[in-house]
Amino acid sequence: MRASRLLSILLLLQTRGRMTAEALAAEFEVSLRTIYRDIDALSAAGAPVYADRGRSGGYQLLDGYRTRLTGLTDAEAETLFLGGLSGPAAQMGFSGAVTTMQLKLLAALPPERQAAAERLAGRFHLDPVGWYQSAEEAARLPAIAQAVWNSQGVSVRYESWKGEVERELEPLGLILKGGLWYLAARPAGERGEPRTYRVSNILDLNVGEARFERPEGFDLAGWWAETSQRFEADIFTGQAVLKLSREGLRRLARLGSEQARIAAEADASSGDGWVEVVVPIESVEHAAVDFLRLGAEAEIVAPAPLRAEMRRTAERLAALYPG
Repeated sequence: MRASRLLSILLLLQTRGRMTAEALAAEFEVSLRTIYRDIDALSAAGAPVYADRGRSGGYQLLDGYRTRLTGLTDAEAETLFLGGLSGPAAQMGFSGAVTTMQLKLLAALPPERQAAAERLAGRFHLDPVGWYQSAEEAARLPAIAQAVWNSQGVSVRYESWKGEVERELEPLGLILKGGLWYLAARPAGERGEPRTYRVSNILDLNVGEARFERPEGFDLAGWWAETSQRFEADIFTGQAVLKLSREGLRRLARLGSEQARIAAEADASSGDGWVEVVVPIESVEHAAVDFLRLGAEAEIVAPAPLRAEMRRTAERLAALYPG
C-alpha cells in the first residue's frame, strides 16, 4: 500500500508540479506526518524531491526529472483516456486503481502533451446507460469482480425465471451491456459452455477460498459476441403481420434493432401512407406488450391469437376508463 502511494506521490509531483504537504495529505487521505515520512523515503531512495519554504512553497521535483512508462506512445496514452471506465470501475471497486492508472498515463506524456490528454478526457465521455434509465445498483459487484480476478469459486442464490435457485459457480468474466451487468460463469466442476447470470438477480453471494482453473484460451469478448448473437436469433419464435402508418413506422423503429431495420426498409410513400410489414416476435404475450407502444398507428393483421390478445387488452383498458 505504501509503495503504491510513494509512486503516486512521485507521479503527482511530476504531472502537477509543486504541491504542499497539506494538498498531498488530502489527496491520499492520510496525515501530514505520513506525508513527511513518505517524502523522506522518496529522498532516501534517490528521487530528487525538494521543498520550497514559505507561503507559496511546497514539494517539487528537480527540473528535467521524469519517470516514464516504457512502450507507450503519446497517442496510445491519450487514447486510453477515452476508455470511459470511471463509472463501471467504481461499481466494481476499482476507482482507486483507475485514478492511479490515469496518473501513470499522464506521466508517460511529455509536458506539452499532458494538457492535450486532459482536454481529451474532459471533452469525450462514455455513458453506457440508455435514456430514461438508471444504472443498476449492484451491491455485490465488487465482490464478484474480485472473485473473477482471483479465479475464486462463488456460491449464489439466484432469481431465475423458474424461481430462486442455488448454484456453485466458477466466475469467468463480467460484461456491462446497456447499463446492466452480467456474469459469465460455469457450474463448479463442469467443463461445459459458460452461462450468463444477471448480477442484479443474485440475491445472496459467498466467495470461497479455493481457486479454480480457468478454461484455456477462453475469450470473454468473443464468447459474449457469439452468445448475444445466438440469443437475439433464438429469442424470436414467430412472426406478426402489422399495418402501420408513417408515424407507426417511426414508433416501430424504437422497439429494437431488428424492428428499426424493418421500418427503414418499408416503403410508405404510396397510397394512404400505410404499409404492411412482417415483424419477428418472441411470443404473443411479449408482442402484445410491445405493440401497445404503437398505439392507434398500427393494426395487427396476423396471427389471430395476437389480434385477440390486443383486443382483450383494449377492452381491459376501456373498462378502466368508463364514460
